[in-house]
Amino acid sequence: MASNPNPIFISSDSLHSILSHSTLIQHFHSSLPTASSAIKTPIRQHYSLSPSFSLLLMPSWSSAPSLPYIGVKLVTHFPQNSTINLPGIHANYVLFSSTTGQPLASMDGTLLTLYRTASVSGLASKILAKKNSKILIMIGAGALAPHLIKAHLSSNPSLQKVIIWNRTIKKAIDLAGTLQKSNEFEGVSFETNESLDEIVPLGDIISCATNAETPLVKGERLKHGAHLDLVGSFRETMKECDDEAIKRGRVYVDNEAALVEAGELVGAFERGVIGKGDVGGNLVELIEGKKVGRKDCEEITVFKSVGSGVVDLLAAQLVYETCMKKNKC
Repeated sequence: MASNPNPIFISSDSLHSILSHSTLIQHFHSSLPTASSAIKTPIRQHYSLSPSFSLLLMPSWSSAPSLPYIGVKLVTHFPQNSTINLPGIHANYVLFSSTTGQPLASMDGTLLTLYRTASVSGLASKILAKKNSKILIMIGAGALAPHLIKAHLSSNPSLQKVIIWNRTIKKAIDLAGTLQKSNEFEGVSFETNESLDEIVPLGDIISCATNAETPLVKGERLKHGAHLDLVGSFRETMKECDDEAIKRGRVYVDNEAALVEAGELVGAFERGVIGKGDVGGNLVELIEGKKVGRKDCEEITVFKSVGSGVVDLLAAQLVYETCMKKNKC
């Protein structure tokens, strides 16, 4: 891809018009096996600007001819913004040429992260969920929820119903109404329910995107053949499911960082519920067929993701190259 002499700004509207969950899932499926070994991703740098405010830098780079890019995600965390009706987290993604070092593009890092996180989950459910899955349970109705719903629906065309739960039920109702009106997925109904105990046993796919520190999904209530997608936790104190869910399911991760960052897994290892050797594999191993996914229709599968610079760079690559090729920016 020839570099642009002047760096471009890719707006949120342009990013929406360029990306779809299905195209990003396809891109990850075809690119992750080679890219995961070509891309360098050092540990993210975290700076405390004050007791409450933080700045995070997440760099990644590749010199492979098919992926000649350097990417840096810059994230600010200002939790008190809620008092002035602003998001607590803002992010920007900057892309450079790894051949010349030239800046190529800047784009909305928050939106890019929403797309890539959901698409990783969608790719995992495409591999691990039952092929005749009918009901998707969405736990959480925040910014990531509509992306996860769309990614799972794109990957699992047999899904017919989505049930949304949220602590504040109005947010769930609003999201269900928005998705139903969009008519993006013909034949799919969108509902809400205030009882987790009632809806978890219905789920063929259960996707969680919350900040829960007390488990929401009880393993005893998972039905045979369910696929549990855990997205929310990224610290040891956070957990969206209990030990029984981890014990009953065959666990997979997006990458090895999940083994030391995800509260559900770290706690399960410490308590001897499972060992690290019991984890079934990571996403790249599943794509390559080096690890076995679902064995039968009765098996429960669990996928835990924490994100990585690898998928950030691959998502930014797709946005930038599509933008340059189709003149969409």
